[in-house]
Amino acid sequence: MANIEQSIDVNVPVRVAYDQWTQFESFPQFMEGVESVRQLDDTHLHWVATIAGKRQEWDAEISEQTPDERVAWHATSGDKNAGAVDFHRLSDDQTRITLTMDVQPSDVLEKIGTALGVTGASVKGDLERFKKFIEERQSSTGSWRGQVDGGQVSGQGSSSSDRELAGAGTMGMSGTGSDLDRDFGTGSAGTGASDPYGVGGSSTVYDTGSDARTTRSDVTGTGMSNPQDVGTGERVEDRDM
Repeated sequence: MANIEQSIDVNVPVRVAYDQWTQFESFPQFMEGVESVRQLDDTHLHWVATIAGKRQEWDAEISEQTPDERVAWHATSGDKNAGAVDFHRLSDDQTRITLTMDVQPSDVLEKIGTALGVTGASVKGDLERFKKFIEERQSSTGSWRGQVDGGQVSGQGSSSSDRELAGAGTMGMSGTGSDLDRDFGTGSAGTGASDPYGVGGSSTVYDTGSDARTTRSDVTGTGMSNPQDVGTGERVEDRDM
């Protein structure tokens, strides 16, 4: 079994770096050869990737996850592999990411590749692409703040439904209008004259599913007459006059 360890410093806060790493389905955007990663539930993933020219699929389990510190996993099918990603705060705006892996390829060609350091070079390249990806954004595409210990989930955000894009505003999820400008979830709407669903100045809107075009506080949406009405509920506004 080959042991691989690579580190990189990224110029974002540790929370931003960690939160992005919890978005496993975004891995193909910066991991070479990875075709897809499908989140089955909070602790199980299905991978599809091309390794040494051979397309492979396997399942993996998240065995340990501590917010802003560590994510560890092991394969439950396919070639044996296990690893961890550790996050170390260097300053308010800089984080060191260390990725360690233990890999046991089943194919002779893959074993030769590992011996030549091909796998290590691939991991280094993945980290460099992750650095570019997150530094350009300066924010994560989503987050999951639950904790995993021995494969058991606990802590805040311990439901798989919490792995959502920031501001997606799905029903039952919190979102802010500042993320996507038009928040159809439950939470504060954006403010400013250009925000058609918020209230200018310091007004606050609590959207419980009313007609998105309604500005009166006594109208209940039905979800039928207006395609932008995301549910049934009363829109209550607190206006600062």
